[in-house]
Amino acid sequence: MITISEYFQGAVKSLGYQSPEGKSTIGVIDIGDYEFGTTMHETMLIIEGELEVLLPGKENWEIFKKGEVFEINAFESFKVRTAVQTSYLCKYR
Repeated sequence: MITISEYFQGAVKSLGYQSPEGKSTIGVIDIGDYEFGTTMHETMLIIEGELEVLLPGKENWEIFKKGEVFEINAFESFKVRTAVQTSYLCKYR
């Protein structure tokens, strides 16, 4: 079954699905600043666009572009901001 999720008054939308490897989502983040929390380890691949990410425990924002990946451990929060609509693939493991 495909699930639909919407966050931040529709500024972030994703489709969730179950693959043989586990749960994944594919989505789009609209222009803006957002903070997310995790309940599982997440690996995020930027498909299109660009995200600035403030990873847990870091003081400096990092830029992730098309084809680049970052990871977040379970039960942590992280901030993202983008000046362009950005698509991603997130794998939960």
